[in-house]
Amino acid sequence: MIIEMEPIGYVRNEVKDRKDVSWGEDASSIILDEEYISGLKGLEDFSHVNIIYHLDKAKYEKDKHLQRRPQNRDDMPLVGIFSQRGKDRPNRIGITSVKIVSVSEDRIVVEGLDAVDGTPVLDIKPYYPVYDRKDASVPEWVDRLMEHYF
Repeated sequence: MIIEMEPIGYVRNEVKDRKDVSWGEDASSIILDEEYISGLKGLEDFSHVNIIYHLDKAKYEKDKHLQRRPQNRDDMPLVGIFSQRGKDRPNRIGITSVKIVSVSEDRIVVEGLDAVDGTPVLDIKPYYPVYDRKDASVPEWVDRLMEHYF
């Protein structure tokens, strides 16, 4: 089966190289293709949004990434790719919930998007707490891993 998708826009920011931490300081603009601009109507009333994007610079290698230590840190457990949010994934799909800074005619500016400049954006969905926020539990290593992420 072949699944085809076309970007609705692209990420623009100052992040040129892939990284594993400190995404919270980065502001990103998502500039939409002209045919999707009117789809932003009403988004200015939300505080957060989910960005779905194509990890076009990811280089998934089964032997290297199917199981690994998150961020390749020695203090992290060996876990499978589906137990972590690593960027080198089998289908190169990224999703991040981010804070909306502003919405204008052809773009949305957000904080905390872990995507480099030029990343293709596949979709934008408003953050609905009733769907997106859950009483969830994670292993203790996740809190240590995310300590300096944002």
